[in-house]
Amino acid sequence: MAKKNDLPSVKNEEQYEALRDKGYSKEKSARIANTPDSGEKGGKADTYEDRTKDELYKQAKKVGIEGRSNMSKEELIKALRNN
Repeated sequence: MAKKNDLPSVKNEEQYEALRDKGYSKEKSARIANTPDSGEKGGKADTYEDRTKDELYKQAKKVGIEGRSNMSKEELIKALRNN
């Protein structure tokens, strides 16, 4: 039998619903809401604008963004934010 939303149980239902309301997919919302530190405020990383293009490229590579080698700094920022 399928579970609610055809997804595994969600650890942080409130965060999941908030992400869905923002337009995130079910899968991405569940992935974020199921992280161990779900719902905790981070704030430790530099903003993307404060990072170098090389740092952004390395982060894009880490998360598997395709076409990153041809992207400008602004395009890398946009791709990372929408990943």
